[in-house]
Amino acid sequence: MPVTLDCQLRKLSQAEFGDLAYEVMGHVFDIHRDFGPLFDEEIYQVELARRIAGARIEVPIEVAFGGFRKTYYVDLLVDQGAFFELKTVETLHDRHRSQLLNYLLLTDTSHGKLVNLRPGSVEHEFVNTTLTLRDRTTFHVDDAIWDVVAPEISVLKDYVVGFLRDLGTGLDLSMYEEAITYFLGGDEAVNKLIDVVVDGHVIGAQPMRCAALGVAFRLTTAPRSALPHFDEFLRRFVRHTTLECMLWINITRGLVTFRTFTSKPGR
Repeated sequence: MPVTLDCQLRKLSQAEFGDLAYEVMGHVFDIHRDFGPLFDEEIYQVELARRIAGARIEVPIEVAFGGFRKTYYVDLLVDQGAFFELKTVETLHDRHRSQLLNYLLLTDTSHGKLVNLRPGSVEHEFVNTTLTLRDRTTFHVDDAIWDVVAPEISVLKDYVVGFLRDLGTGLDLSMYEEAITYFLGGDEAVNKLIDVVVDGHVIGAQPMRCAALGVAFRLTTAPRSALPHFDEFLRRFVRHTTLECMLWINITRGLVTFRTFTSKPGR
């Protein structure tokens, strides 16, 4: 199985999750009133688990594909089906919503709640998704201008497509990057400094992930409407470096795009 937990999850309806969330938030408000807003996240986690029968904290979600392994930890799991992500930050941001959404998609569940205990009044919001694993593993591959420029990366596209057919699109971008980095030999083999050149003069160095000597890769989740802009940006980037080419992989629901940009004009 590409995703495993150490417990059996229950599929909750929106109404069932709403009832559980109401109960949990009652405890959250009580703790916030008793403790105040200045403790670390872990303190609130432990106290919530102490007050809620059967609640678990730091529940591992393990992702596996080939030899690649990555483990995420959900802050609070209630009644084997309700995910809560706790924060102690000034305000909630999109990255926090994306984090919880990533957990929902990985576990093929639909409802979670994001809770921030740092403000004077508890900040909280639902995070929901209707996407299923089938929705996220059904996509078209556009590789019309993907060139295999080095033997070391001849199977890179197959690896990425296989990973996405197993785990789906829409997940955390950094996980995709880590999986590709693992496939290509790890951080030491992949992370390089690339010279930036203007009129024959090196003006600095840019850290890049490289799939082979002189071949960098860039992974994005840009919307389809942004693809022409990224095309032009990547062409400019390659022209001002010592790279031979840039491999671009863009992952969106329904479409995964593979493109190669070389230092030659028009490519």
